[in-house]
Amino acid sequence: MTSVPSHRLIDTNVPRYTSYPTAPHFHDGVTPETVSGWIDAIQPDEAISLYLHIPYCDRLCWFCACHTKQTFRYAPVADYLAMLYREIAMVGRRLAGRGIVRAIHLGGGSPTMLRPGDMKSLFGRLRKSFAIAADASVSVEIDPNDMDEARLDALAEIGTTRASLGIQDFDRRVQKAINREQSFETTRGIIEGLRTRGVGSVNVDLLYGLPFQTLATLGKTIELSLSLRPDRVAIFGYAHVPWFKKHQTMIDEATLPGPDARLAQAQGAATLICEAGYLPIGIDHFALPADSLAAAAREGRLTRNFQGYTDDPCETLIGLGPSSISRFRQGHAQNTPSTGAYGRMIEADSLAVIRGLSLSDEDRIRGWVIERLMCDFGFSAAALRSRFGTEAEMILQEAALLAQTSPHFVVDGDRFAIGADSHLFARSIAAHFDSYLSSRKARHSAAI
Repeated sequence: MTSVPSHRLIDTNVPRYTSYPTAPHFHDGVTPETVSGWIDAIQPDEAISLYLHIPYCDRLCWFCACHTKQTFRYAPVADYLAMLYREIAMVGRRLAGRGIVRAIHLGGGSPTMLRPGDMKSLFGRLRKSFAIAADASVSVEIDPNDMDEARLDALAEIGTTRASLGIQDFDRRVQKAINREQSFETTRGIIEGLRTRGVGSVNVDLLYGLPFQTLATLGKTIELSLSLRPDRVAIFGYAHVPWFKKHQTMIDEATLPGPDARLAQAQGAATLICEAGYLPIGIDHFALPADSLAAAAREGRLTRNFQGYTDDPCETLIGLGPSSISRFRQGHAQNTPSTGAYGRMIEADSLAVIRGLSLSDEDRIRGWVIERLMCDFGFSAAALRSRFGTEAEMILQEAALLAQTSPHFVVDGDRFAIGADSHLFARSIAAHFDSYLSSRKARHSAAI
């Protein structure tokens, strides 16, 4: 193994590691019958998280890589909800009262496209089919342009505890280039409306690496965003993957910042956010010191799932809706991304699962190491041995070799760690422990 220069790490395309193994390595050997068995194995008091996917938007942002489609009519959304209700009831019957839901995440697409009455009906169905803890967290992804007073009231009524607002960038030229025009005044009004209604935590999502974006324009966006004093800030690198999402061809690649400019934007953004009193969490999140995510990071409880960094400790996550991914103790499973195929499978009283992966013992070891690198930027050899026994030795040998050959990965006593100045390279360092990465063709986004 030879050392990889820093400029190569910047330019490397690697997974985001919201799971391990990552989704490109899922296969059709995991079926609805497989997942039915996994659900049957859930224990009566087992903690569960739910993710519900709303695969529609009333406008298509050209930067987006989510599984969604644009619609100007509400009828397809209403038809989809009827299928989602059936899936909720099906999974609920399979659970038969087992498991306790501790967290619910509503994502998309644009969940706030739902009409207020439908939003409340959806949560009524969830409460009918699942045992939901009284203190369960409820997080909702919000497009501020969808919002009105009635939707704000509905979010409060369903018990929203955290709202995540997509901002991306406030610069008008950048907004036009990504088809996401959204004013600061609109965003501020929605955040004020949420807080007035008792939503206790607000986070904002920003992007770097966008067309026409510069350090100066990004700095202005950060200044405006932080003036709203969100509890959390996430700043992701724009993933230009037009081979995966054809609408991204609407973005002129000549207007995108190069690798060095992306690195400068990522570093500059982190500096500005930290100077405003936020603590860095992993590679792309920041939180106020009193926030629960900051507490989880301090206490070594930070985890990573398909929604990114979280303080949600639930090992079992059940995904509902097309393209959603579930995580069980036995493995991962993904629903079909096609809304049509999803509807047909649900109408046939079948789970909509089309692929997944059963975890091996080696998968669990490598997954734990990769998660700790992404969350804590390192791991203890003693902790690895304690958790996995003699099977950990192979990974420890790989870690020792990497520490000898990479200036970004070091040994500090019992701990293997990414160097303090190399945290932005965490995805590339984690990829060294990914045994699947070279086994199948899969195209990924840029590491930074």
